Amino acid sequence: MAEEKRSLNFIEQIIEEDLQNTHKKEELKFRFPPEPNGYLHIGHASSICLNFGLGEKYNAPVNLRFDDTNPIKEEQEFVDAIKEDVLWLGFKWEKECYASDYFQQLYDWAVEMIKNGDAYVDSQTSEEIALQKGTPTDPGKESQYRNRSVEENLDLFEKMKNGETPERGHVLRAKIDMTSPNMLMRDPVMYRCLHKNHHRTNDTWKIYPMYDWAHGESDFIENISHSFCTLEFLPHRELYNWFVEKVSKEGELKPKQREFARRNLSHTVVSKRKLMQLVEQGVVNSWDDPRMPTISGLRRRGYTPNSIRKFADSIGVGKRENMIDVAHLEFCAREDLNKTAPRVMGVLDPVKLVITNYEEGKEEWLEAENNPEDESAGSREIPFSRELYIEKEDFKESANRKFFRLTLGKEVRLKNAYIIKGEEVVKDSEGNITEIHCTYDPKSKSGSGTEESKRKVKGTLHWVSAKHALETEIRLYDRLFSVENPDGDKEKDYMEFVNPDSLEVIKGFVEPSLKSAGIQDKFQFQRIGYFCVDKDSKEGEPIFNRTVGLRDSWAKIK
Repeated sequence: MAEEKRSLNFIEQIIEEDLQNTHKKEELKFRFPPEPNGYLHIGHASSICLNFGLGEKYNAPVNLRFDDTNPIKEEQEFVDAIKEDVLWLGFKWEKECYASDYFQQLYDWAVEMIKNGDAYVDSQTSEEIALQKGTPTDPGKESQYRNRSVEENLDLFEKMKNGETPERGHVLRAKIDMTSPNMLMRDPVMYRCLHKNHHRTNDTWKIYPMYDWAHGESDFIENISHSFCTLEFLPHRELYNWFVEKVSKEGELKPKQREFARRNLSHTVVSKRKLMQLVEQGVVNSWDDPRMPTISGLRRRGYTPNSIRKFADSIGVGKRENMIDVAHLEFCAREDLNKTAPRVMGVLDPVKLVITNYEEGKEEWLEAENNPEDESAGSREIPFSRELYIEKEDFKESANRKFFRLTLGKEVRLKNAYIIKGEEVVKDSEGNITEIHCTYDPKSKSGSGTEESKRKVKGTLHWVSAKHALETEIRLYDRLFSVENPDGDKEKDYMEFVNPDSLEVIKGFVEPSLKSAGIQDKFQFQRIGYFCVDKDSKEGEPIFNRTVGLRDSWAKIK
C-alpha cells in the first residue's frame, strides 16, 4: 500500500504560493540563526529541523548564521557546541556565517541612513528613551536630539565607533515614527556603545548593532528568501521590512519574514537564562547534564538524532503555542531505540539466586538474540552458572495468582535459559532475604528442541551470572521538574518544582559483554528500559545512563 501523502504545513504553503507568484525555485534559500549565548535546546531542534528540512525538501541551501552581536554573553564554546548539535542531528549547512562578518557593511549602511535623514545619534539615557516611547495606547515623544544636523550625527557616530564615547553615552536610533501603534517602530535603537572584546573581532569594534538592525540586513546580504522565526517576532516584522527597504534596491530579492508558534515541552524549562541558573546553582552538573532539555543533554542521555527529528516532524509547525507532553518525546526515543538497540541483561537491584541442583563449578554459554526487531543484528553468547543475580522485585515468598514472577513452589523461565522452581529462602538476622534457592529442569533449555523446552510458564525473568557479572554504576535519570509547567504558577519560583528524584545513582550488575561498550553505545536492558554509556566511563568500567524506561512510568501517576 502506497504511503499516504502528507499535507503541507502552513510554512510550506507560503513557499508554494511564493513559487507560484514571486520566487523562482533556484532563489529559495533558508537559514538557522542561533545566538551563541548558550547551548541549544529541544525548541531549537524544532527550528533546526524546520529550516534544514525545508532545504532538503526543496533542494535549497541553508546557512548556519551566528547572531553574534552581543559580546557580553557570547562565547566560542557555544559556537562550537551549536555546530556539533546541528551536525549530530544529521544536517549540513551551505555556509557558516556570522553577523559579525557584516559589521563593516552594517556600519556603512548606518552612515548612509544618517546622511539620508533616516537615523540620528541620541544622547539620552536608556531610561529617558524608554519613558519617551509612550505606551501602546499613548504616542511617544520625540527626542530633543532627533533633529541634530547630519554633520553632527556623523561626527558623533564616528566617535562612538572609535571608542571615544563612554558606554551608555550615546545610541544610534532609526528615525521612523514616534506615534506608530507598533512600539518597535518608535525610533528603535540601531547601535549601542560597548567596550567589550568580541569572540571573533576582539577589540576592533566599540559599537555593536542591535538584533533588529543586524538580523534582516544579514538575511538580505546572504540572499535568504524566507526568514522563519518564532511568534514573538511577529511585531518585529514591520521593522524588519523597513530596514531591508532602506538598504535594498528596486528589483532585488528581499527576504520574507514569517512566524510560527513555539512548542513548549512539559516538565521542563527552555529559557536560556533559567537553564543557566540550573547550571550555576548546581541543580544540574552541566549544560549537557542528561536531565537538561539541551540537545547535548539529550544526546548524552541516549536520545538518537532520528528520535529528535521524528519528534520535531510529528509535532509539526503551527500558529498557536501549545504544550507538548514530554511523554511524546520519550515515545519517539523508545520507538527508535526499539529498532536499533541491542538487547542485553542487567540487574539493578540484585538478590542472589542459587540453583541447588546445578553442578557446582559448571558454566555454559547460552545463545541470545541481539535484537529481535533486526534480523541482521545476529546473536551473542551469555554465561550461565549455578549462582545468578535477579531483581529483588521479581521474587515474593508468597504471592497471589496475578504475580507471574518467581515465588516458592511455582515455576518461571530464566530468559534464554531454563525453567526454575522456587524452593526456599535464606535470610539474615534482620529477616532480609539474602539468597533464593531453586531447582531447575535440565531438559527445559531454551531453543534445545525438547518437549520440556517448549513447556509454557507464565513468567520470564532476566538475570546475570554472579561469577561473570560486571558491577557498574547506573544513573537513573527522570524528569527534572515534578509538574507539567514549572513556569505556570506566577506566585512560585520555578525552582520550587525541581524533582528531588530526578537522579538516582546505584550499583548494578550487567552481563560481561558490556565491559567493552564504548561511549554513547546504546542498549535495551531487557524488561527494564534503554540505557547508554556515559562519557564519564573509563576503559572496562562503563557507566550507564537510563534514557527512558520501557513504558511511561508517569502515566500511572496521572
